Amino acid sequence: MGLRDLIVMDTPVPSLRGRVVLITGAASGIGKATALAAARNGARLVLTDLHADPLEAAVGEIAAAGGDVLYHRAGDVSDYEWVAAFAREVDAEVGVMDVVMNIAGVSAWGTVENLEHRHWRQMVDVNLMGPIHIIESFVPQMVRRGTGGHLVNVSSAAGLLALPWHAAYSASKFGIRGVSEVLRFDLRQHKIGVSLVCPGAVKTPLVGTVEIAGVDRDNPRIKAAVGHFEKAAIAPEKAASAILTGVRKNRFLVYTSFDIRFGYWWARKFALPYEIAMRVANDRFSRLARVSAATAEVDAASRR
Repeated sequence: MGLRDLIVMDTPVPSLRGRVVLITGAASGIGKATALAAARNGARLVLTDLHADPLEAAVGEIAAAGGDVLYHRAGDVSDYEWVAAFAREVDAEVGVMDVVMNIAGVSAWGTVENLEHRHWRQMVDVNLMGPIHIIESFVPQMVRRGTGGHLVNVSSAAGLLALPWHAAYSASKFGIRGVSEVLRFDLRQHKIGVSLVCPGAVKTPLVGTVEIAGVDRDNPRIKAAVGHFEKAAIAPEKAASAILTGVRKNRFLVYTSFDIRFGYWWARKFALPYEIAMRVANDRFSRLARVSAATAEVDAASRR
């Protein structure tokens, strides 16, 4: 490898036009917005999602807009056997992918005394093992073909920063961050770029339905806090645009909003102030939980 190769990597996928792109989680949120945007940019799509009916609706919407969906099938990316079978079908029907995008994900928040084993297991199974299953089943073909490509993995702000109540979620998102950083170097020799997308708040169904273990979401204080989070959220279309730009420019870290870029920079440059800020945030979350618990006890007592 020459000096130039050590310093510079030519963009493997400078345009999506005519490229075959696999997107998971394509029926809603960031996944659907990315599929629509990729189709508008001339990509030929292979789509999957856990939910069959919304996936069919998304495929119909893309087709109505003039997009090209080569293959789609609903299934669970956390099920390795299903992913392997899906990959065999795609290999036979479509061929090798040019771009693989792991966007499917779930979320649950809570403190360690409130999180149940199922929360930890679901986060790791879907958010970490799901992308690993896709990588195992689709990326080796890209390597063997020898003409390059691009891999996109969606992490989170919770994969960069120690956000309160995010231990289970961060276990999966820090995990996929580590996988991506290693693959960034492992796949470079094969001219396959890697992007790690780190969204903050995005207006998706996940925001309104995220499970918060041990907290009553109907509590007015909790509703207000969630509402504040939703107001700060960006549109999924903005996240999709950032992802496509990341592929086109072969960026490793892809931010969907300035606050996450700044927060990660702050955490790396100012360790002690970052720790203090996280302690303050955690204290505020803890007070909110105590208020919620106290309100629940009062309500329970009034019903007795």
